[in-house]
Amino acid sequence: MSALADRLRHLRAQSGLSVPAAQTAPPKPTLSADVLRLIQGRSRLQRAEARASSMDRFVPGDEIASGLFLTEAVVDWLPPPPVIDTAFARWSEPVDSGRLMHFDTETTGLAGGTGTRAFMIGAAHWEADGRFRMRQLTITTMAAETAMLQAFAGWLRGDTVLVSYNGKCYDAPLLATRYRLARLPNPLTGLGHLDLLHPVRRRWKSVWENCRLATAERQILGVVRDDDLPGSEAPAAWLTYLRGGPATNLRRVAHHNAQDLRSLAGVLLHVSRLGRP
Repeated sequence: MSALADRLRHLRAQSGLSVPAAQTAPPKPTLSADVLRLIQGRSRLQRAEARASSMDRFVPGDEIASGLFLTEAVVDWLPPPPVIDTAFARWSEPVDSGRLMHFDTETTGLAGGTGTRAFMIGAAHWEADGRFRMRQLTITTMAAETAMLQAFAGWLRGDTVLVSYNGKCYDAPLLATRYRLARLPNPLTGLGHLDLLHPVRRRWKSVWENCRLATAERQILGVVRDDDLPGSEAPAAWLTYLRGGPATNLRRVAHHNAQDLRSLAGVLLHVSRLGRP
């Protein structure tokens, strides 16, 4: 068709007829770069405001380093005797209650390994007046992990005795890996460690349906958790926040961790009174 149109125009030109100018579409109006940037900026701001209004990003506590939050509470909770009988753990000597540090981690996975990290460390000890001091460290960025590990190390002394539930097999090895990868000395090395899972198993494994901490706290302390976020859902809660989602479940993880600390202390006092199984 284009060849035919060219031929017709050529014949008209030879006969003296005018050749109509080729019709072209009118040029589209263009916007300046400044106007385009203004429009794009407003669009991004509107999207951000919409997200902010629909998402709760509040993480409780004080931001003691970039991306690292500390919460702290001192509560009345089962005041201990001055000395804890450790026969239940088959230790030869009792331990001053002021030396005990109950600790529990919330992590990005339950399988362990170098890819698993703790995003929350909870620790609690009895003050001289018998009150229970609980502290929790939570990271909201990957880069804050080193600051968290350093802060936790500062809470430990050379004579600290750790108290955990399955911490010898899970929490302590995981933290040891994270300290090594961060090129920091491991503050848990050489510390005494009372892992309550083992004495609980020795005494009640044939009586209870299982020996998880939730079962021990229910049977021993009468604690029944309402609206508790299961530990298996903690990784998703943190990753959701990390990817820009709401902090609702991350705060539920903190409540879960705080109850773990209280239950550790309660179970410890109970089994220490029972003595060696």
